[in-house]
This record gives sequence, structure tokens and C-alpha cells, in this order.
Amino acid sequence: MLSFVPQLNKLRTALPGGPGGNTAPLSSARLRTALTVFFALDGFLFAGWVVRIPAIKHQTGASAATLGLALLGVSAGAVITMTLTGRLCRRFGSHAVTVVCGALLSLSIALPARTHSALSLGLVLLLFGAAYGGANVAMNSAAVDLVAALRRPVMPSFHAAFSLGGMLGAGLGGLVAGGLSPSAHLSLLTGIGLVVTALAGRVLLRHPAPVAPEAADAPPAGRSGQRLSGRARRVVLLFGLIALCTAYGEGALADWGALHLEQDLHARPGVAAAGYSLFALAMTAGRLSGTALLERLGQTRTLVAGGATAAAGMLLGSLAPTAWLALLGFAVTGIGLANIFPVAVGRAGELAGPGGVAAASTLGYGGMLLGPPAIGFLADWFSLPVALTTVAVLAGAAAALGYGARRTAHN
Repeated sequence: MLSFVPQLNKLRTALPGGPGGNTAPLSSARLRTALTVFFALDGFLFAGWVVRIPAIKHQTGASAATLGLALLGVSAGAVITMTLTGRLCRRFGSHAVTVVCGALLSLSIALPARTHSALSLGLVLLLFGAAYGGANVAMNSAAVDLVAALRRPVMPSFHAAFSLGGMLGAGLGGLVAGGLSPSAHLSLLTGIGLVVTALAGRVLLRHPAPVAPEAADAPPAGRSGQRLSGRARRVVLLFGLIALCTAYGEGALADWGALHLEQDLHARPGVAAAGYSLFALAMTAGRLSGTALLERLGQTRTLVAGGATAAAGMLLGSLAPTAWLALLGFAVTGIGLANIFPVAVGRAGELAGPGGVAAASTLGYGGMLLGPPAIGFLADWFSLPVALTTVAVLAGAAAALGYGARRTAHN
């Protein structure tokens, strides 16, 4: 990582206007394309690993319980690294850290298929999770800088690329699952990831992070290394909680949506499997239209409308008497949740730089981890439909928190 620093410093000083300079429109367009590619690659690689979990479970001989413990390695590695990556971005630049983490993520995805015990799987997943968490913080930090320079709320488009990459990775994994071993498949993903990282990374390393004109003279405290005020920390925490509320729903639907359709509403397996796919597709569509929505409504209204829509959709999805109504509810939930996480992370980054992105991302990822087990416990105590209504409760909480944060928004 250190080898990238001299190159970045030379580029910064060579540009007019000092550090960050005046980024030309063409450079901004290239940066946006390169960052979009990295977001798509992140989703593509992660989905490629997820679809091979059943085969790797069989290969390692892990039980459901030991596999669950091994999978915690991804979460633990990600959370630990997220707290560190904000500092690395401030020191070395978010572009360099994005490229390094992209390469590490590509390399580490081949490791799980080479393990033969739950313990070794858990250890390599720590590395995979560390690279994944670092990449997410670095990419979002770079995206926050570009959004500020462009003066357009394009953050949802980056997260739409992540969703599209995930759909592509899952689709490719499904196609090759019958013909390629997990080792061959994940090694192929390593090759693809390294090539994409090399091509898109050249753009990031050649162009420093742009600086918005109004931020050039007085950068936020989180970017300049100064300590944040107590009020700024509270606001970052607020947006982190908003991210947690929406990620909770995404994690809950990923793990429990299909079971609810099949077990409680007696849907056929094919229909049940379509539940999360429909949710993910609706979320992708919502993010693709997120920029236009933000330009029309602004941040506060987007957060409030999104949370309220998701709450209504999940009440329908969890309490509907038929599978088809529940599927409609899942789709409405996906549209509602689509832009809350990008807006929350982006706003935290505007206020506190990479450290704000790291804090909000860590809380959001924590929500994704909290959702599935919380739903499981509540389902045992009450029922799965009742447990799933907590997604609606937290979506409503995100709307309320978004309204409470209106004084910190730009509009």
C-alpha cells in the first residue's frame, strides 16, 4: 500500500489548484465509471462466494452449527477492518486503499474452496471478511468525495452497481455450479477480480480524489484529522443507526423470506425462492432511480418516504394471507429500503470523511448481522410472521430518525 503514496502525491501536486486540484469533467466521468466498476465487482465476488457455501459445507464436513460459527469469520473480519480503514483512507487516500482491498478481496475469495475443516474455513473467512469490509469503507469514502465534487446525489447509483454485480455473480454461480468445482469457480473469480481491479484501479491511482470547491479551503474535521465535535459525532451516530435499521431488514429477508413463504404461506419451493430475488430486483430498481429521486425530493424526504414505504411493504409481506400478496410486500419493501443506506452512509461521509463512512458502515453491517438471529429468536417465542414485523418497525424508525436529522441535511 505504501508504494502507491508517492505516485498519488505527485499527481496531487501536478494538478492545478494544489491537492485535489480542479478535476476536469472527463476525469470525474472516468472516476465515476471506475468506482462503479469496483462497486459492481464487490457485489459480484461476494455473491459468487455465497452461492458456493452449500458445496463448501459438504467439502469441509461442517454441521449447520459449525458452519454458522465459521461464517462469523466474514462478519468479524469485516467489522474489525471497517474501524481501521477510515484511518487508512485519511493517511493513504481512499483511491489507493480501494485498489489494494479490491486485489486482496479477489485473492482471498479463492481460499475457502481450499479448506477441509470448519476451523480452517473460519480462519480464511476472517481474511475474506477483512478485505470485504475494507473495500466497502474505501469505496464509499471515494464515492462521497466524488458526489461532493459533482454536486449531484449520485451515491445510489454506486449501490445499484453493487446490487447488479451481486445478481450477476449469483447468476453465474448458478450456471457453473453443476460443471465447475468450488475451487475452479472461485479461482476463476480471482482471475476476473484481479483483471478488473488492474484496469479500473489504474484510473483511481492516476486521478486523486476530487475536492468540492467549497471544501477546498475548509475540509471537514474528519478529513483533516482534527477531532470531531460532540454534535458531529452524534449526527454520524444518528445516520449509522439509520443504516442499521435498513440493513437489518435486508439481512432478515435474505435468511427468512423464503422460509416464511414456504412454511407459513405454503408456497411452492420455486415461488418461495423467488421472494428474495424479487426483493433484490426491486431494491436495484429503486437505487437506479435514486439520483432522480434525491434531486426531486431531497435527502430528508427520501429517507422518510423510503422508511414509510418499506414499513408498509413489510407489514404486507409478513402478515399477508397469500404468497402472492407477500411477494408484493417484499417488492415494496425493497423499493422503500433501496436508497436509505446509500443516503445515510453518504451523509455520514460528508460530515466526517472516511471515519464517518467507517462508523456508519460498521453500524449498518451490524444491523445485517443482527437481523437473522433476532428474527430466529422472535420466531421461536412468537411466530415467524410476527418476528418479520420487526423489519417494518425498524423501517419506520429509520423514517423517524431521518426526519429528526432534517436539520443536518442540505435541504
